[in-house]
Amino acid sequence: MKRILLIGYSQTGQLYQILDNILAPLQEMTLDQVKIEPKEAYSFPWDSHDFFDKMPETVLERPIELQDIEFKYNKYDLIIIGYQPWFLSPSPPITSLFEVEAFVKLLENTPVITVIGARNMWISAQKCLLLKIEKAGGRLIANLPFIDRHQNLLSALSILHWMLTGNKTRKWGLLPKPGVSDEDIQQAGQFGEIIAASIQKEQGSGLQEACLKLGRIDIHPSIMLIEKRAKPLFYKWAHLIVKKGSTDKKRARWISLYKYYLIFALFIISPIVLLIYTVLFRPLLFWKIKTDKQQLLYMGIGDK
Repeated sequence: MKRILLIGYSQTGQLYQILDNILAPLQEMTLDQVKIEPKEAYSFPWDSHDFFDKMPETVLERPIELQDIEFKYNKYDLIIIGYQPWFLSPSPPITSLFEVEAFVKLLENTPVITVIGARNMWISAQKCLLLKIEKAGGRLIANLPFIDRHQNLLSALSILHWMLTGNKTRKWGLLPKPGVSDEDIQQAGQFGEIIAASIQKEQGSGLQEACLKLGRIDIHPSIMLIEKRAKPLFYKWAHLIVKKGSTDKKRARWISLYKYYLIFALFIISPIVLLIYTVLFRPLLFWKIKTDKQQLLYMGIGDK
């Protein structure tokens, strides 16, 4: 019987709902489900300062201490990694997972599927994770991002409402419900059915293509543009805060500067840049955008 390891971290529990639905069609196989737990749990809902204070170490991919992790077997036929991007990088518990020697050994010569629960930006985080998987000798065969499909600024406002209050509700009755839609969460089992069929046929190749045919995975060109420009800026801010924040007081000051910069960039600069891009440049770059999107949807997957 095929052995499948599902391992991941979800602060809010939303990603665990997605993973449970993906696993539903795989119940006839031998499943080992592992939830990663930091030694010092993150608070939820977040305090505003604490939320933004996690940015530097997250972006610089500095590991944290995890609770002990145990695996039932020393070899698996498939490993499914579920994770959330934080500040365009893998969340610290996932970064730290790749410091666990026992897990890294499991990845060698093993097919891997990544499942992402994100607001709407996951490309940069997936690039980081892909490097870690490949370094350990793993082989990515599919990537399944689940995102908030609402307009970017509305999504940002609603997710802040959720993160800072703990309420996954429509703020003021006007904003959309934050996070991945209930429909997408409920229909995650469709991917599980495709994965189950692939495992039974012992065919890893073509899995991503089959998943994409469901029509539930896409990348909006504006998100591609934002991520490409935002990640280098996040690196600069992360290094600056670590360097300048030599005391708690100094760090708090730089974190506040970063917070207001991010709000200004997101709600003032970004809409202007996207308007110019959409009107003037996007029509001229149609074929390049189409090619780039295809490459990102198959990023790190060998059969494309």
